[in-house]
Amino acid sequence: MGDYLIVRADSTSWADLARFLAYGGSEEKVLETSRIGSLEERGTDVSALSRDHRWFIVVSIVVRRIITFLRKPMELYGLVLEFFLNLLDVNGGDLIGFLRNLVTWKVVLPERGSDSYLSIIGHIDTRLDLYKFHHQLALEEIGELEGKALLDLCVMASKLAYENANVVQNTVENRWKMHFVEFYNCWNEYQKERSTQVFIMCDKRQDADIILISFRGTEPFDADDWCADIDYSWCQIPQMGKIHMGFLEALGLGTRDQISTIQLSLQDPNSISENRDKRNAYYIVRNKLRNLLKMHPRAKFIVTGHSLGGALAILFPAILLFHEETELMERLLAVYTFGQPRVGDAQLKRFMEAHVCHPVNKYYRIVYCNDLIPRIPYDDRMFLYKHLGVCRYYNCLFVEKNMNEEPDRNFFGIKYIIPKYLIAVWEIIRGTCMGYIFGAEYKETWVSTYFTVLGLVMPGISAHCPNNYVNCVRLGKKSWL
Repeated sequence: MGDYLIVRADSTSWADLARFLAYGGSEEKVLETSRIGSLEERGTDVSALSRDHRWFIVVSIVVRRIITFLRKPMELYGLVLEFFLNLLDVNGGDLIGFLRNLVTWKVVLPERGSDSYLSIIGHIDTRLDLYKFHHQLALEEIGELEGKALLDLCVMASKLAYENANVVQNTVENRWKMHFVEFYNCWNEYQKERSTQVFIMCDKRQDADIILISFRGTEPFDADDWCADIDYSWCQIPQMGKIHMGFLEALGLGTRDQISTIQLSLQDPNSISENRDKRNAYYIVRNKLRNLLKMHPRAKFIVTGHSLGGALAILFPAILLFHEETELMERLLAVYTFGQPRVGDAQLKRFMEAHVCHPVNKYYRIVYCNDLIPRIPYDDRMFLYKHLGVCRYYNCLFVEKNMNEEPDRNFFGIKYIIPKYLIAVWEIIRGTCMGYIFGAEYKETWVSTYFTVLGLVMPGISAHCPNNYVNCVRLGKKSWL
């Protein structure tokens, strides 16, 4: 394996950070790298590093420490809010119904993990049904890959991945009338727990045309998910390029604590033990996909995900390509990602575009307006993270336009500040009118309104919510410019 860089956010003292920011001191305590020697010995431009690279690394470490410090309060707040929302659901659906049951001693407690217990994402956007243009989803009826039916299936599957296994199964089988295959809780080497969720479904139980794989994204109150998104650690893989280390760990491809494990899993995938094979997302999904494609000889597969799930969705076929899984990749129909962060550098961009964008484009990256997550990690002359393929960008009016890169690609700049806050105000106003203009299914919940208001505090956070992406798909209209 080539070079690697690990940003040590936990074990670095504040004094070390100050020295590193000021003149590059204590670099070995802030960064672990495969390269040997000081910045000067390696020929690095110290002035450029101090101006850009050091500043952003220190800021990312400080933000990660703040998020880590708030991990337990965030987790507790998320659990309480989620329980309260489900408590209202099973007691009439609103506060009045709950109070009525409370005074009559008829309060019903929600059962966590049941097929009616929704996540916070599920309460931000309560829609579970596919859009009205779904009558029968068959491969020959989809036509072009950019058709709304297929796009809607993918965005809804990306949103559904945030729910528990019972909700996913009930939705796929009883609402979508499709075949649920399996839901997996996989080991995440970055978080050191089973926090990588993915589910697999088919459009039909027998002789399926489509096999869909959906990875779960960043949960609103999961500190580790947010820390992974803003981590700048990477490792360089020969032929592929530099890849975000946190996303590799989320797929179960080794750990930064022992870099050799990444090298082992990438160079010799068949060396993974049976026990490891059962708990890591890449190997579980790959092996299940092999079996499903044998069971359904006409089927092709789609990979999708929102946020962190989008990063895993594009990284999964990238590793398949690296492992020369030619037979599997010949059956790839498309990759759809929504609000996906960057996963690698320009070399990875070239590697993937040669296989999934040419001669026929199979990769569709959808970005809504001021969403912060697609703009990190930074794409500048120091970090060099790059998106690949073409971006399908939707503005705050849901007008669609294909672009090489979304506007304000690093989410920074004085000229963008005022427009960002104006759009945040517009999104609050728009949210109050959606149900009246487009119909009851577009009416925002009070939870959705709560997160929209957060856009006034930090533009780009509320824009990341999956309900915006569902609206983009269903209400989007092409730009004539």
